[in-house]
Amino acid sequence: MQEKDLKAFAFACIDKAVQSNVSRLSIQNGDFSITIETGRGSAPAVQTVVEAAPAVQLEEPLYDGQVVPSPLVGTFYAASAPDAPPMVQAGDAVKKGDTLCIIEAMKVMNEIESPCDGVVSRVLAVNGDLVEYNQPLFVIKENA
Repeated sequence: MQEKDLKAFAFACIDKAVQSNVSRLSIQNGDFSITIETGRGSAPAVQTVVEAAPAVQLEEPLYDGQVVPSPLVGTFYAASAPDAPPMVQAGDAVKKGDTLCIIEAMKVMNEIESPCDGVVSRVLAVNGDLVEYNQPLFVIKENA
């Protein structure tokens, strides 16, 4: 994993920790470490430490399958309407071009399509959450 990927992963962890007001989280893998602390109350204190060697290689890939990233910043919607079931869930078979979700950006609903045939192994975004550009949304295990 390259340093820019590690930094993106670290900042995604930091964002999620701040949103959930985590009291302490520490992750370490070789030369790579993240420490996050947030306080409770009106003004949470956030302390972060991110250190990475330029060529840190993790023993296993972060995700097993093809990652479907967000092509833009916006609000993630798993369903086409608030009362509708999610378009896809973990374990669902998908074909290339199937709609996986919708990302709303500036009042425009953008359908995100599957880049391949396979099975959705993980849904990484939460309905209604803000997603960042290039943030992993789904992992699809391709058909052999």
